[in-house]
Amino acid sequence: MASLLHNVRTSGAWIAPALNSSGYRADFTPESLPGIERFMTEHSAHGIAAAGGLLATDVGPRLLALGAYLGETVRHSLGGLWETDDQDPHGEMNIVLRLSDGSTIWPVQRVIKRFQNGPEDSIVGYAIGLGLRLSAQSPAPPNHRRSWLRRS
Repeated sequence: MASLLHNVRTSGAWIAPALNSSGYRADFTPESLPGIERFMTEHSAHGIAAAGGLLATDVGPRLLALGAYLGETVRHSLGGLWETDDQDPHGEMNIVLRLSDGSTIWPVQRVIKRFQNGPEDSIVGYAIGLGLRLSAQSPAPPNHRRSWLRRS
């Protein structure tokens, strides 16, 4: 059986070309996240996958892959390391990305919340709150991350 860390890496690498082939930009840049948001809107509504949509089958592995993609996008921009626990029975839900400033985020949980709750748990808003800047935004001041995202 592959390790959870291996699954995170391969899932993120697998979902990007799949998204690209379906018309969504997926190049691990902050500018690609509105496309991921659009994907979620077009293929789900408040915890229900759209009939015949790209989340209609294999929703769990696809949400894991989208979470891995989100995490890799954040990691490429802000730096950080993945942390997994292969002994945790809920390991996929508890995948951590420890950012270079020491803060901790759970990208897979964020994608699941977006799936369950809809746009109120926006992936783009989450990324902006972390300090990622999309091209249409002004540059972020240093350490512009909201305090509620930090853990002691």
